[in-house]
Amino acid sequence: MAEQATERVVVGAPPLACFEVVGDVERYPSWAADVKAVHVDERDGEGRPSLVTFRAAAFGRSTSYTLEYDYAGAPSRLAWRQVAGDLTSKLDGSYSFAPAGDSGTEVAYTLEVELRVPLPGFIKRRAQTRIMHIALSSLKNRVESPITT
Repeated sequence: MAEQATERVVVGAPPLACFEVVGDVERYPSWAADVKAVHVDERDGEGRPSLVTFRAAAFGRSTSYTLEYDYAGAPSRLAWRQVAGDLTSKLDGSYSFAPAGDSGTEVAYTLEVELRVPLPGFIKRRAQTRIMHIALSSLKNRVESPITT
């Protein structure tokens, strides 16, 4: 059974800057911890990645999964659903961006995970929490960094 969770962080940058970083999936290996490789399989009519295959570190090994992106809520939301994966049967989620303070953004990261191998609930929740925490802290560091590469 899939478990859904949401975690939030305030980032010192406007919502559009946050959206642009998470929408630039090809650069994830340069800043997103555990993401080792990204391949854009398809693009939508606006040239945005719509079907993307990732290779990432998970559970002490390498995993691969393919996500289909949904830009219907852009630029205040970017959602995805997993269409293929070796360790996970579901890895669906979204980033939502809302103004916070003078020039900040509250980023909400929602993730629903279902593993192919049955594991005790506390292990699944620990893995899910780790994924979300690392994703948000990496995003915060990247968006707030003065480096724009």
